[in-house]
Amino acid sequence: MKKLLTAIIAGFSVATCALSAQADERLLIGTTSSSSSHYSYFVAINQILNEHLEGVSSTIAETGATMDNLRRMSRDQIDMGIVTTNTGYHAYHGLEEFEGRPVDTRLLWVYTVAPQNMVMRQDAGITSLEELEGVRFNPGITGSGTESTTEAVMQTLGISPDYVRGSGGDIVDAMKDNRVVGAGKSGVGNRLDGSSMDIATFTPINVLSLSAEQAETLRTEMKDIGIIDVPAGAAEGIPAYTTWAFGVAVHARPDLDEELVYQIVKAVMENPEPQANAFSAMRDADIAGMTLDVGTVPLHAGAARYFEEQGHEIPAALQPVQ
Repeated sequence: MKKLLTAIIAGFSVATCALSAQADERLLIGTTSSSSSHYSYFVAINQILNEHLEGVSSTIAETGATMDNLRRMSRDQIDMGIVTTNTGYHAYHGLEEFEGRPVDTRLLWVYTVAPQNMVMRQDAGITSLEELEGVRFNPGITGSGTESTTEAVMQTLGISPDYVRGSGGDIVDAMKDNRVVGAGKSGVGNRLDGSSMDIATFTPINVLSLSAEQAETLRTEMKDIGIIDVPAGAAEGIPAYTTWAFGVAVHARPDLDEELVYQIVKAVMENPEPQANAFSAMRDADIAGMTLDVGTVPLHAGAARYFEEQGHEIPAALQPVQ
């Protein structure tokens, strides 16, 4: 009887330890400034994970966004976090600001895409990117990702506009006054941004499209950006066009458990409503499509498994690696 009691107690102790270990699985997610709408998105993600992942406790941390999150993941201080796809590519491959010190992370999903729209005054008569040669054009707000990416794209395509620099307000006024013929503007999903719509109230606008040849050149030579087709209706009267884009994604440490990542991605993909309520650009978003279109680093094996189970084909550049 004593031996039986001892065995029961021992078995109970093992089971208790196992349950305790399961319940003690902790996730720390790096976000951005709490004043950002993206922070609200991660509040919703945190809620989803805590509600749908049994035995996992998720917490979000306010951080300095992409660069800070990449550094924290490299030091194992956070498990996952917000990373823009272009900077994520640079970090993974040790390019630009990460030259000589790459940061190894894995893609989980992309939750919004920022098309880079080349918005023009319609009366300028410019209908193709090559016609920007020598023309007064703003590549994007000074110091922005749009500015640096637009310049890199133009250089890759062999086009040299006469760049005019300035803040967002400066360039809106310059376009209204016809001191510049156009500007690079970061879109909001498949819609033009508010400043482009402001310009459109003063003068008709059009948006330039990549040619098929230009799109293929960028796919080949600029792996840090995605090429996307924006359907008609980005603004009234704007037809469909093709442009470059970068996404806002969630990356994770490469050593995060595969099954845990699978469950994380499954919970996020199958609970879109809280995300859309927190971040309006998510309404009716195709998360899987965005992820596979503009992701720039390999998927975590757990994320790839979920997408493949849903019938998606993983592009070669996003295939999981050891």
